[in-house]
Amino acid sequence: MADKSSIEWTEATWNPTTGCDRVSPGCDHCYALTLAKRLKGMGSAKYQTDGDPRTSGPGFGLAVHHDALGIPLHWRAPRRVFVNSMSDLFHVGISDEFIAEVFAVMALAPQHTFQVLTKRHARMRALLGSREFVADAWARIAQRGVAPLPTNWWPLPNVWAGVSVEDQKWADIRIPALLDTPAAVRWLSCEPLLGPVDLSAWIYGKVWPTTARGRGVGGMTMTADPSPIDWVVVGGESGPDARPMQATWVRPLRYQCQNARVPFFFKQWGGRTPKANGRELDGRTWDQYPEEVA
Repeated sequence: MADKSSIEWTEATWNPTTGCDRVSPGCDHCYALTLAKRLKGMGSAKYQTDGDPRTSGPGFGLAVHHDALGIPLHWRAPRRVFVNSMSDLFHVGISDEFIAEVFAVMALAPQHTFQVLTKRHARMRALLGSREFVADAWARIAQRGVAPLPTNWWPLPNVWAGVSVEDQKWADIRIPALLDTPAAVRWLSCEPLLGPVDLSAWIYGKVWPTTARGRGVGGMTMTADPSPIDWVVVGGESGPDARPMQATWVRPLRYQCQNARVPFFFKQWGGRTPKANGRELDGRTWDQYPEEVA
């Protein structure tokens, strides 16, 4: 498989941009920044732009790669694709027009599932909710000479929109923006998980009373809307200076996902290397995906 990924929750990566800048504590030990420095030393053409040393580093300056845009169109077999594993698609340095081109390509490759993850929650919400942005993406599809899409083509059904949530502070900031973002699937990456996170304010959806004879209080039972969060990925940090993750942070997230029927994916405990402490939680692995939990 071209561009095959070792990331457990995806199958391939696609990087139409590379490079980024740290914006929150979850970025402090960024694996991509460390990898970019090594790739620059190896002479990789994509990683010859240096970033601001205060927020980025060698080989990790933002770079846009127009020649990489069409790559997924040549992959015939369906796969899950992590978009920008070495960047952030909604970085301020990437133009609206280029992001629209990325979405046009994803629309033209409906056989794939594209997993978009960002720490720039506000820009993702603003763009994906913008009529102008959607019209631009549509125009770029038309420029390729393909048949018109169905009227309900937006949000793209094969794009999962996600935000990083490393602690409760950033959960409280990023999740409301995600829930206000047009998306077929909304997901959270709690990696690196740096503290306890309570998702109960968002994960259970709205609860409505329904009449029922002989059951519940006053003849009422409760039914809940499906969770507005469709997938939760949890993982610990890895690397020489990895900050440890506590099991007492992980289990409540799993319990909340189980109670809300939200698929839960446990990526790793982390440590000096990603596989240092394995992937088992309470004696088993947890590899659930949105399409697998009704």
